[in-house]
Amino acid sequence: MQDYWLSRLRQHAASRRSVLLGAAGAGVGLALTGAGAASAAAPSTTAATEPPFDFDTGNAAESVLGPFAGPVVVTAVGQGDATLIIRWAHMLELSWFDAIAPYHPTAVGIYTQLPRRPRAEAQTNRNKNIAILYASYHAFNSILPQHNQTWRAMLQSVGLDPSDDSTDPSTPVGIGNLAGKGVAAYREHDGMNQLGDQGGRVYNRQPYSDYTGYRPKNTAYELVEASHWQPAIVTKGNGIFQVQQFVTPQLQKVAPLSFTDLEEVRAPVPTASNHRNKAEYKAQVDAILATSAGLTDKQKMIAEFFDNKFESLGIAVGQAIQNAGLGLDAWVHLHAVVETATWDAATAIWWNKNIYDAVRPFSAIRHVYQGQKVTAWGGPGKGTVSDLPAEQWRGYLQVPDHPEYPSGSTSLCTAQAQAARRFLGTDQVQFRYERKAGSSVIEPGVTPRQDLVLSWDTWTDWLHDCGMSRYYGGVHFLPAIRASWEIGQKIGDHAFEFVQRHINGEAVLRTRG
Repeated sequence: MQDYWLSRLRQHAASRRSVLLGAAGAGVGLALTGAGAASAAAPSTTAATEPPFDFDTGNAAESVLGPFAGPVVVTAVGQGDATLIIRWAHMLELSWFDAIAPYHPTAVGIYTQLPRRPRAEAQTNRNKNIAILYASYHAFNSILPQHNQTWRAMLQSVGLDPSDDSTDPSTPVGIGNLAGKGVAAYREHDGMNQLGDQGGRVYNRQPYSDYTGYRPKNTAYELVEASHWQPAIVTKGNGIFQVQQFVTPQLQKVAPLSFTDLEEVRAPVPTASNHRNKAEYKAQVDAILATSAGLTDKQKMIAEFFDNKFESLGIAVGQAIQNAGLGLDAWVHLHAVVETATWDAATAIWWNKNIYDAVRPFSAIRHVYQGQKVTAWGGPGKGTVSDLPAEQWRGYLQVPDHPEYPSGSTSLCTAQAQAARRFLGTDQVQFRYERKAGSSVIEPGVTPRQDLVLSWDTWTDWLHDCGMSRYYGGVHFLPAIRASWEIGQKIGDHAFEFVQRHINGEAVLRTRG
């Protein structure tokens, strides 16, 4: 969602190793600065600057898609729009799994079950790459149909015909078409309202709009119920202010893929977020304020790194892949494992968020210390101040547009990490992320005060820092993070076992009831 593929989309024109290590100068390895222009130029310059794509030995998902999809994806979704990032990545990358399954000795598709092809057809990557590209073509046309001309150009760039709509399961074109269309057909009416037609709406459709009738108990202007979520007033700093809406609350209606009983991952009741438990509520608030007041440069950079889902989720899987030296089949299978994990984690967390509808720290601080001054981080470049009106407090990170409990980001990191380490058979990951002095997005020119390196040797360390990043950023209380570590691990296990059954040919076709 968001994983290695998405990070590659943003940086196709950069050095592969630099991208994976996040070392492409001043911390822009996977950020938009400089990447958008490079990626946007790639379709017209690739033929002149790079050798033709080698279908027999190459990886089309990695090498062909990037220069075309990159400019589209990074303008269509923001770095923090987790539910859409994860959904799109899941649809795309599970279409790859189904597209190569017929060429595998045992694998069966997750969304489609196509007949096995003779082993001789899998002696090279050619047929699998062709199937992957046609599957991607249909997945992209489902996700972002307004960019059909870009997806056509993607196929044409390597000599494939986008008008070839064959459904012959004995050919790689037919297999790819069937795989991509199969994933799209399943997901377009899975409860997320992707087409905007939920409830029979015909006119002026609004893709991904809420149809559940969710209404916050508080307005952005008045905290009536201090235990529950309050939409924030947010701005991009351009004089335009907006009131948050709960993003895709209907995700709670989507059935998880790798397990069936959501009660298995119900989070404990967040008693400290109940304002009637005054002592616990205030203690939770005071802990956030103390953390805000004591922020270090490293904590700020950790918060920024994990807030960018393209960077954080992408770079970890990318480094793990590089370390393992995976071939095409295993490369696709790992992506299927982690995308199943993150998608199911998002579904579970949004189900919980709808149940608890819990208050964010900024609202709780205003409730406890209304009319008083607090000691905390005073805003970009201000450091710690002791005369901050409670009503003006904000976390280091911009507050997300959904209820607080549990933590979505923490669950995504944990589910991904658990699924990946089960698949790879190791907790070792070992990667580093360099940030130059003053390269902060939130405090540019100020933070960090000197060059800084974030590094992780294990998935365990990485998922811990991912969770704590939300605490450092002031957007989550600790109970939300702890609950999400537990939920994410359970779902990571489910996802690995689910995909492994499909790899081993032990599963049956998934259908909607």
